[in-house]
Amino acid sequence: MKRFFLIALLPLFFSEQSFAQKFSYVDSKYILGHMPEYQAAQQEINRLSGQWQKEIEAKYETIDKLEKAYQAEKILLTDEMRKKREDEINQKRNEAKDMQKQKFGVDGELFKKREELISPIQDQIYSAIQEVATSNALMVVFDKANHSNMLYTNPKHDISDKVLKKMGLKPGEMLEEEGGGEQEQKADDGSGTQDKPKGSGKTGRRK
Repeated sequence: MKRFFLIALLPLFFSEQSFAQKFSYVDSKYILGHMPEYQAAQQEINRLSGQWQKEIEAKYETIDKLEKAYQAEKILLTDEMRKKREDEINQKRNEAKDMQKQKFGVDGELFKKREELISPIQDQIYSAIQEVATSNALMVVFDKANHSNMLYTNPKHDISDKVLKKMGLKPGEMLEEEGGGEQEQKADDGSGTQDKPKGSGKTGRRK
């Protein structure tokens, strides 16, 4: 997912003390979890992915049946008939591979559909982050989601709820995603971040 998120607003002069106060972060996964339009986009992507996968599997099942029938009858066929049957099987196999590449390959239809549906949502979040960063005179806003290298984060510097409010959304419980998400939406995003100060045994979302 593109452009999540790093905004740099560098002042001409700043003291060491102000420098330490100019950094904040967001949790883009938390923000996305509050957006009904994101949930709808994910459901549409999953629907198309499942539909195309079934179509491809059906093609391979047909190929498997043709292959088994051919092997059973092969001994009874002439050389010309064998070649014809083999060509037919190979053609259908190539068609299945081409469809798989067309739908799921790099720059395939699924990739383009994801870009079409998700990019406007990302732009909306980015715009809200930029407004919050500007109004709070923030120099840099990091994103703790998406496999970031942020080993420790202090919740008081998390501006995710401010961003949600800027977009007209109410912070709180994240929306349930019907039918599960894509691979990138698994519960563990692998970021390895901690939302607790040192010495604390508890974590928590802002109230």
